[in-house]
Amino acid sequence: MKRPIFTVQKHQASRLHYDFRLEIGGLLASWAIPKGPSLDPAMKRLAVQVDDHDLEYADFEGVIEEGAYGAGPVLVWDSGWFEVDGSTVARRSPEAMLKAGTLDLVLHGKRLKGGFALMRMKGRPKQWLLIKRMDDEARPGSDITARCHTSVLSGRTIEDLQHEAASGKLAAYRCE
Repeated sequence: MKRPIFTVQKHQASRLHYDFRLEIGGLLASWAIPKGPSLDPAMKRLAVQVDDHDLEYADFEGVIEEGAYGAGPVLVWDSGWFEVDGSTVARRSPEAMLKAGTLDLVLHGKRLKGGFALMRMKGRPKQWLLIKRMDDEARPGSDITARCHTSVLSGRTIEDLQHEAASGKLAAYRCE
């Protein structure tokens, strides 16, 4: 059985943010997280739901051309697979959870691991909160985005991508 993927892309568009994407219903359901994900259960991170993306975009690294939507460098900050948290009372499909506005997940990534909740804010249909559950993978007081700057695929940084693009040596990277 194929496991659904997730990816987190660090994206320097008009502002630096992290795009959190979950494979749901054959697409990547997507949220922009301005401060990035956290392993600290006390940190509730705003996650603004954005348009879904095609699955092929999950491993995109490169620089989106000036003038295009989301122009700027993008790297794969984390990737892996996820499952619905089996400890929840009613185990539902990710599609049903997304529609209901609460996703209880277990992430199996290179950087993000363990339980996470993604919950829609009442009265704000595009605004959600991403919260790390208290479990063995929780790291209270830590700031993973301050410690981890590189791509999990290529080892490059946002600055590397910008330099490569400026020098004309940048090729988009896809994990094969």
